[in-house]
Amino acid sequence: MLSRDGVAGLLCLGGSLLLLWMSRGLPQPALVPIGPGYYPGLLFGVTAALSAGLVITDVWGRRRPAPPPTPVGYRLVVLTFVVFSGYVFLLPGLGYRVATLLFVGVLQTALEPPRSAKGWALAAVFAVATSLVTYVVFESYLNVLLPRGRWTGF
Repeated sequence: MLSRDGVAGLLCLGGSLLLLWMSRGLPQPALVPIGPGYYPGLLFGVTAALSAGLVITDVWGRRRPAPPPTPVGYRLVVLTFVVFSGYVFLLPGLGYRVATLLFVGVLQTALEPPRSAKGWALAAVFAVATSLVTYVVFESYLNVLLPRGRWTGF
């Protein structure tokens, strides 16, 4: 008998395999090695592999007693929604780089507040790195134009 994890894994496995099969029909340009079906195929393939892993661990995994129920953290869900809404609201004005830096920094410190100067420094480093790496990947590698800020100009 499968647990909820096994059932969720089966559903995700079926959905990802269906979408993987459907993405095979995307046209392949003759002059470009990576066509429009490459990234969906990669995403659905990884999702299918992870879903299969979840099903396998559920079937062959040891049966442990269920952990005691924990209180639901609706406060964190609401907090995440508020921070994300602020990000969406500020993105056109600040631009991708500044808004993403603020979003990652604020969300990370809001979900788990740092307890030391080292923790604050790590949060700042991760926020800067996330903003910089995603900007470089999308702008330089994938040639996707990210929003420029009306207020900042970049």
